[in-house]
Amino acid sequence: MKIPSSKKIGIIGGGQLGKMLLEAASPWNMDIAIIENDEHAPAAKLTQKFTIGDIKSDDDVYQFGKDKDVITYEIEHISISGLDKLEAIGVEVIPKAEVLKIIHNKAIQKQFYTSNNIPTAPYCVATNAQEFEKFINTCVEEKVVVKAKTGGYDGKGVQILAKSEALKLISNFDEYLLEQCVPEIIEYSVIVAVGSGEIKSFPMVEMFFNPKTNLVEFLYSPTHASEVVEQKCREIAENAAAKLNSKGLFAVELIVTGDQIYVNEIAPRPHNSGHHTIEGAITSQFEQLNRILLGMPLGETDMIKPTAMINLVGAEGQNGNYALKYTEELMKMSEVYVHLYNKSTIKPHRKMGHINLMANTLPELMEKAKKVKELCEFELINS
Repeated sequence: MKIPSSKKIGIIGGGQLGKMLLEAASPWNMDIAIIENDEHAPAAKLTQKFTIGDIKSDDDVYQFGKDKDVITYEIEHISISGLDKLEAIGVEVIPKAEVLKIIHNKAIQKQFYTSNNIPTAPYCVATNAQEFEKFINTCVEEKVVVKAKTGGYDGKGVQILAKSEALKLISNFDEYLLEQCVPEIIEYSVIVAVGSGEIKSFPMVEMFFNPKTNLVEFLYSPTHASEVVEQKCREIAENAAAKLNSKGLFAVELIVTGDQIYVNEIAPRPHNSGHHTIEGAITSQFEQLNRILLGMPLGETDMIKPTAMINLVGAEGQNGNYALKYTEELMKMSEVYVHLYNKSTIKPHRKMGHINLMANTLPELMEKAKKVKELCEFELINS
């Protein structure tokens, strides 16, 4: 494969992930088109081949992709039937439509782990109200994790509830996946790239979530985990991605408690937990996916130096036009990189951007992150 390539590539979804894929593709002059239902989507201004369409519509997805060589997607909530139709006429979909069928429903995703001997937290896919109630009552912990089978994203659709509260959902038992609440967990993520006959993973990151919104607030790499734990996590993540039997980029979220390692969820696309690779790794997660789409060899995944990422989100009560309040102070700091997602207005808890930062050592990185966090604030401005 040579660059620039003659391959016509389509991305379903024009959010910030599509925007960053286009940014990573720019040096290679890749031929990329995007479909999204919002003409003001973050990726809209970065390509002249922007199609307004419903990404959940079978026909819109098919019509968009039928003249493309390769299709990928930056969000799971799209028409899977449309992808099936594209594959039927020879369009390569990365990851395959079959992968999305597994990932799209959290219950099917969990059963995929079980059938492939991938460790995951104990769970229940209840077939009746009695099974729903029995699982909750037999959980060791006082709380239980309740996940909507479909429709969840960006922290939505996941609740950690007291048993008594979870039991109130019994009449809608078939809408939820139940999981045992695992105590004293550390949450990690491993980004895995599956190319043409090769698999590479990025060094693991440790993640910290907002307890209210369940959104990632902060992550860093390298982690404080031992080499043994990291190696085991990466092995589990690479195995889980390989079992999906498809090329693509996969974010494998894991939880560790004591000597137990569980796969929590897999995202079949670039992920918030890989944004730090833009400056921090030899190859970013976005370049890596572009390599996969073009059929090129995978890039090296080593980190250049310790790197952290801080999410920039809208605060309570923030609605309207916005600006990053402490822009000047942030721009004066060495190895601090601001990424804004080109969203037209700010809203509470909306992902507006992120900041990557680097340092020579992990302790220096943690100290630097404290200072940067104090400057991660938006202000409302007049239009």
